Amino acid sequence: MASRYMNWCGHRIHITEAGVGDPLLLIAGLGCNTEMWGPFLSYLPERRVIRFDAPGTGLSSTPAYPVSVAELASLTAAVLDDCEVSRGDVIGYSYGGGVAQQVALDYPERIGRLVLAATTCGVGMVLGSPRAMVVLSTPFRYYSSHYFNRTAAVAYGGRTARNPDIRRRMMLARRAHPPTYHGYAMQLLAGMGWSSLGFLGRIPHETLVICGDDDPLIPIVNPELLASRIPRAELDIVPGAGHLFLWDDAENMGGRIGQFIERGRRRIDNVIGLGA
Repeated sequence: MASRYMNWCGHRIHITEAGVGDPLLLIAGLGCNTEMWGPFLSYLPERRVIRFDAPGTGLSSTPAYPVSVAELASLTAAVLDDCEVSRGDVIGYSYGGGVAQQVALDYPERIGRLVLAATTCGVGMVLGSPRAMVVLSTPFRYYSSHYFNRTAAVAYGGRTARNPDIRRRMMLARRAHPPTYHGYAMQLLAGMGWSSLGFLGRIPHETLVICGDDDPLIPIVNPELLASRIPRAELDIVPGAGHLFLWDDAENMGGRIGQFIERGRRRIDNVIGLGA
């Protein structure tokens, strides 16, 4: 795995790459660092997987002011430029799903197939359970194993809530590079007021909207809304899955998402074959 830094608008951005093949960009959620994708990577064979830490998270620098969702979309395009990738498939998870939607609007030519996992439209969404939203308001779960264990069922559901071994594994990745308190607050502030409701119908990409039916943070009505308004979207509701399903059920999610993005590659290969 290669790890390096790039400078972007006064910020020092941490980027990692792993594997070879067609490029796949992963955009993570609130407070997440690149190491947290670890369980998911092994189920993405034959892919050049690109990840980055948003300002205030992981090994990237902490911003003095909020970095808006539109600015994060610009950062995403800059990461692709730094990696010399003109176009790649994109998976946006949770908060990163909002960023991915903005990239799809602002830089549609940079995305092949789009996956929106456990995410919403922002303003206009149906809120999750009040207890889950309280947990989300602080990064303390990234620092305290006890707090993470105590709140897992309330905030995340799914296998994370049911399996203490999974929680222990996840906590190691979380505590390796937790977000700064200021950086986390800047991410929260940056997301306030953002909404994709006005442009969902203008997202042109073949899109997989995937969610779990045991996610306290993201009620199913939110992914259903995304899938109904994005013209070329399909919806996959995963039984028993919670908010952290990409990482606590990585084999299952890797298979589901892998099939979707590989369909796009096979289609391109078939066109090339016919042309030859």
